[in-house]
Amino acid sequence: MTARHLAFIARSVGIVSIALGFVAGMHGLEHPDSIWLPTALGLIATGLLAQGYALYRSLRQWRETNESEQ
Repeated sequence: MTARHLAFIARSVGIVSIALGFVAGMHGLEHPDSIWLPTALGLIATGLLAQGYALYRSLRQWRETNESEQ
C-alpha cells in the first residue's frame, strides 16, 4: 500500500471512531453506571490517534514528494 492509501484509511477510521465515540458518550452520560462512557472515551482517543497518524503519513508523503522534485 502506498502512503496515500494508509493516510486515507487512517483518516476514515479516525472519523468513524470519533463519531461513534460521541454517540456512545451521549448514551453513557444518560446512564453513568454503564460501560458506555469509558468505551466512548476509548473510541474518541482511538480516533484522535488515527487522525494523528494520518497527518503524519500525509506530511511524510508531502516531504518525500518535495525532496524528489528538487
